[in-house]
Amino acid sequence: MATQSTHKGRPSALHSLLEMRVFNEIATLPMAWPWLVQSTPMGDGHPVLLSPGFMGDEGSLAALKMFLESRGYEVHTWGMGRNTGFKARNAQALEQKIRHLHHQSGRKVSLVGWSLGGVFSMYGALEAPECVRQLVTLGSPVTMDPSVGSQTAKFISKLYRLVAHPLGPSVHVMQPRVKRLRGRELPAGVPITCMYSISDGVVPPQEATINGDPSHCENIRVYGSHVGLGFNAMVLAILADRLAQPEGQWKPFEPQGMSGMVYRMATHESLPV
Repeated sequence: MATQSTHKGRPSALHSLLEMRVFNEIATLPMAWPWLVQSTPMGDGHPVLLSPGFMGDEGSLAALKMFLESRGYEVHTWGMGRNTGFKARNAQALEQKIRHLHHQSGRKVSLVGWSLGGVFSMYGALEAPECVRQLVTLGSPVTMDPSVGSQTAKFISKLYRLVAHPLGPSVHVMQPRVKRLRGRELPAGVPITCMYSISDGVVPPQEATINGDPSHCENIRVYGSHVGLGFNAMVLAILADRLAQPEGQWKPFEPQGMSGMVYRMATHESLPV
């Protein structure tokens, strides 16, 4: 599962249009909630730090936070308001928060980053690996071909130019701090799970997946929209499975039982990426 997606180019117009699925994902989550609570493992109470996607804030993380708290984790959000682009001061502040939570709790911190929040989380994991238990990204642009620049959906690139920088997302993902992330593999003691959707209408699969040592790197395909990843029942179930692993005993994701069968059918996992 550590093999990077072989998709090329930007998300299709159809996939961008299908981002409207988010309303269905939000509406169906309450119905899936009892099953999630009954069927997913409890955690060991270690701290988990959530980072929102571009233009998201703490409110966008509400479902993730509520669910992980129900699993027994000490959940924190990044605390910097709305994510308006990759900025050095926010990256440094997140690193310091990781170190603070580690010192305060005496335990390593699991990082969960949604979309651009995953880039912040990866930066924190690389700068403070001794404080990080594992990293999980949700549709995050963790990989980029420098020869073509960012291949995010055009409407997101235009919004990024308007809100964050007139030259668009490429100017930030190619800045020195972020370029150091590209080509740097996380230490073996910091496993990384990249969840991605082949029908993501914002971040293409080839940017949301990584190549890495399968002993501590994996890519997991999920079904759903980009903007609905934080409300997606499949994502929440997999996230609970990943975070519940005993520290130092990480293993790649293996769908099992009836839920595993449903997962394979929903994602067509047997098909090549």
